[in-house]
Amino acid sequence: MNAKKSAISNIKYHVGKIKQREDPVMRNCLLSVALLVLIPFVLLSCTTVPVTGRKQLDLIPSSTMLAMSFQQYDEFLKSNKLSTNRNQTQTVKTVGGKIKKAVEQYMAKNNLSDRLRDYKWEFNLVENDEVNAWCMPGGKVVVYTGILPITQGEGGLAVVMGHEIAHAIARHGDERMSQGLLAELGGMALSAALKEQPEKTRQLWMTAFGAGASVGVLLPYSRLHESEADHLGLIFMAMAGYDPRLAVDFWERMAAKKEGKAPPEFISTHPSDQTRITKIKAEIPAALEYYEGKK
Repeated sequence: MNAKKSAISNIKYHVGKIKQREDPVMRNCLLSVALLVLIPFVLLSCTTVPVTGRKQLDLIPSSTMLAMSFQQYDEFLKSNKLSTNRNQTQTVKTVGGKIKKAVEQYMAKNNLSDRLRDYKWEFNLVENDEVNAWCMPGGKVVVYTGILPITQGEGGLAVVMGHEIAHAIARHGDERMSQGLLAELGGMALSAALKEQPEKTRQLWMTAFGAGASVGVLLPYSRLHESEADHLGLIFMAMAGYDPRLAVDFWERMAAKKEGKAPPEFISTHPSDQTRITKIKAEIPAALEYYEGKK
């Protein structure tokens, strides 16, 4: 922990000095180099993603991240209409509950239950034509009605919710907020950033969850997160009793839905549909071991 604090302090010091330079071109150049050089030192003492074992940058206390997540989630529910379709709403809650139970069992078996401490799981369906779903830190899950024609039942919904919950379990939001605070605010603490630059901090929050991300330092991590969430999501849905092979069918339907509308992969925060489907097919045999064990 002391080594991590020392590395973070070192980053803050050098980034702060660089930001004092008057020449904007040189300043931006040095900032990019500093981040690329200094971030690996922090990564050596960072947390590890469950299942995949990848090291990740995590500078924000979990309690701080969860508090902000719960606040943002409550604000979202106040300004968005919950679905009045009881059957569809219950399906979302049923699938979410099964995946939640599977995740908790996996974490307990691997002595990782502490990562779920203070989680306050919720599963809601909102009236929105967008093809979307997400999960904030702490297990706050929202599914949009616009995605239901593509999920086509519990199995497809398990693909989506397993993927989104995987983002939260892997702490992708925490990681991207940490990257953003370093890149945009010189390593400023989240609490200080909220007070001193609230609007910019809220934008960082949106970027951390895949909204408004652009080409730059964060882009490769975003595509990495998506692929990682696909991998974890397959395992979690299988553990919950859903056939992971259904993921291929879902993503093929998704590809057909947005055919001709997706941006080129090199400027996208998501893998291309074909890249994603190919990787998922390769990972299904391993996921099936969890599914077969449930039968």
